[in-house]
Amino acid sequence: MMQSTETLHAQNDESSHTSSSKPVQKALLYCRVSDPKQRIHGSGLESQEHLCREYAARKGYEVEAVFPDDVTGGGDFIDRPGMVALLQYLEDNAHTDYVVIFDDLKRFARATLFHWKLRHELSLRRATPECLNFNFEDTPEGEFMETIFAAQGQLERQQNRRQTIQKMRARMEGGYYVFFPSVGYRYERVQGHSGKLLVRNEPVASILQEALEGFASGRFETQTEFKRFLESQPAYPKDFPNGQIRMQRIKQLLTRPIYAGYIDKPDWQVFMVKGQHEPLISLQCYERIQQRLKTQAKAPARKDINQDFPLRGFVLCGDCNKPLRAGWTKGNTKRYPYYLCQTKTCNSYGKSIKRADIEGEFETLLKKLKPSKELFQLTCATFKNSWDKKAASLKDQVKVVKGQIKMLEKHIEGVVDRLVKTENQTAITAYETRLSKLEREKIMLIEKAQVAPKPLRPFHEMLELALSFLANPYKLWASEQLEDKRTVLKLAFSTRISYDRETGYRTPKIALPFKLLHDLTAPQCQMVPGRGLEPPQGLPTGT
Repeated sequence: MMQSTETLHAQNDESSHTSSSKPVQKALLYCRVSDPKQRIHGSGLESQEHLCREYAARKGYEVEAVFPDDVTGGGDFIDRPGMVALLQYLEDNAHTDYVVIFDDLKRFARATLFHWKLRHELSLRRATPECLNFNFEDTPEGEFMETIFAAQGQLERQQNRRQTIQKMRARMEGGYYVFFPSVGYRYERVQGHSGKLLVRNEPVASILQEALEGFASGRFETQTEFKRFLESQPAYPKDFPNGQIRMQRIKQLLTRPIYAGYIDKPDWQVFMVKGQHEPLISLQCYERIQQRLKTQAKAPARKDINQDFPLRGFVLCGDCNKPLRAGWTKGNTKRYPYYLCQTKTCNSYGKSIKRADIEGEFETLLKKLKPSKELFQLTCATFKNSWDKKAASLKDQVKVVKGQIKMLEKHIEGVVDRLVKTENQTAITAYETRLSKLEREKIMLIEKAQVAPKPLRPFHEMLELALSFLANPYKLWASEQLEDKRTVLKLAFSTRISYDRETGYRTPKIALPFKLLHDLTAPQCQMVPGRGLEPPQGLPTGT
């Protein structure tokens, strides 16, 4: 029997009402790229989002949010900010069941363990994963196929990683750096070199070179002083808006062989390969830095020593032998600079000394260190004579160094033979460590042989600064740079000096070069007679 027209209309209205009252499924999109090229080219984040939105539209899903991960790996989702944000979003909206859409199963995870770990996390939050090229099935067969696909993704990831490392290692063995350029360098295409080469990035390179050489020579006694120097340079990049640099970065700068012109990556079996790039410092300078880092730590110079009081921390109180403090005293109309002792048990506690008095007397003391013109000329001639003798002996030193290199090569061959024959893992590790150390020593000797035939610079360039300082240390003290004044204190005096409020400075212990010049200038210093110091022996009569 046919239904009436009224009955059909009633059924259609009821069906339409039921369909319109059904809630629309909410969806979340997840997009990820693991390489900057993927972000820029066709398979970037935008194309993934477009494909996922098309899929959601076909399914009738309402896209509520998109969670991108820009250049992250396919390992643990904890390391992916976008995925962490997605999981947090699910927790914050626990009352809603979501569908999480990926454009490819490889975007989900490329490690089997992390794949199932992430699946579990989504399940706890009542989220259902859907993929454009894979159907998730909660059946034994479906889980098996899902595991196979996840394992395939992991295999591809590991193979790609191995291939990438092999290519990078091969390039490093050719002397080319392959990582993000270290501070002081930038990449540039250079004629005659394949790919890009590290080149000096000025003025940062020169600033860092001065700092590294200063630490090696002892100009900066501690890592903190090294750090303060870099922070004082406006052109040097800082880690924080307040102009400070992390101590961890300072340690990295002091320990990277890249600045000595060598590439070292032990975990990739790349040991101190001579780089194609220009070094900032010599390998010997680098080794001096490493030796200084191993020595006992010293207290850094006080940060509050400033241009106003250059003697602060260096001049001692004549009564208690403790460093004098310094500061400004506020008067009725202006402020006055003073040095004073703040040791409460001292007789001079709180008794101030005018800055003009203590620094004026120090300048007088410093001017007395200036040798006579004749004596200075004699000193220069002595230095020049020693320099020439040293230059003449360099060729003999080269022969000695080459002999040491041959002996070291034989030693290395012996270690390699023992390494090949042994199967004990502990012994292998020990031999590899020893081999690495011997190779490093060999590199040091080779560089020493290369630079030994002639000095890096002429005599007058190498010792000009030192001789000018010996000629007149006060000239450097008169500099407006606080660093120059502190250098004078380090080089001119072997210890701190004491100051008595009544009698002034006590006899200081001056540094060895000035002490020798002072002894030669002393009135009692005379030339030894030609006969020597022994009593003369007369000749026998009649001869």
